Amino acid sequence: METPSIDIQNIRAKYNNSEDPYLLEEKLPTTNPFTLFDIWFRDVASKADLTFEEINAVSLSTVGKDLRPSSRMVLLKAYTPTGFSFFTNYNSRKGKQLDENPNAAMLFYWPKVNRQVRVEGVVEKLPDEMAVAYWNSRPLASRIGSKASIQSEIVPNRQFLEDKKTELTEMADREGSDTITKPHSWGGFHLIPQYFEFWQGQSDRLHDRIVFERDTDIWLLKRLSP
Repeated sequence: METPSIDIQNIRAKYNNSEDPYLLEEKLPTTNPFTLFDIWFRDVASKADLTFEEINAVSLSTVGKDLRPSSRMVLLKAYTPTGFSFFTNYNSRKGKQLDENPNAAMLFYWPKVNRQVRVEGVVEKLPDEMAVAYWNSRPLASRIGSKASIQSEIVPNRQFLEDKKTELTEMADREGSDTITKPHSWGGFHLIPQYFEFWQGQSDRLHDRIVFERDTDIWLLKRLSP
C-alpha cells in the first residue's frame, strides 16, 4: 500500500467551547443525565450555523451472538426521561443483532461545540402503534424508499431498487398515499440507558469526561481521566 498523500498524523483541531470552556462537576446545571443531555441537545440545536449537520444523527453499535460488533449512523427520533428512540427494519443487521443481544451503545458527536455523549444500555421494541404513527407522519418519498428496500438484503443493482420505487410511486398516484403502509418488519427501538458519558474536548488533550452510571435507582457521578 502506498503512503497516503495526506499527512494524517499532523491533522489536529483546536477545541474551544467559548460558552463553557470546561466541564466541571461543581458547575453542572443538573445531576440528572437525561436533563443534561436535553440541555446539551437544545444548545447545539440553537446554533444557527449548523444547517449542514444532522444533530440527531447518532452512531449505534450492536453485537449479535457471533460477537462481531457493528456500527452505523441512525437518526434519533425521540428522547424522553426513560431513553432514546429510533426506527428501523427489524430484519436489518442491527435489528437481528438487537434481537439476539439487546445491549447497545450510542455515540453523539457535535464538533461545532466540541462535545460528544456516549449512552449505553438495553433496548426494547416500541409498541407497534407508535411505529405506525411515526410511519404515517413521514414524507411519502421516505415511506416509499423504506418500503422498497428490504434492508441489509443483497440486491442485483440499483435499478432493482429504482424499479421497486417506481412501482410503489405509481401505486400511490393511482390509489392514494395511504396505500404505502408500514411493513410488518419495520418498527422502533427504545434504548434505556444504564451509562452516560459527557465529553468535552480540550486542545491540550486533557479532555473533560463526566460519567453517570446507574446504581439501582440513583445515578453515580464520576470523572474519568482522558
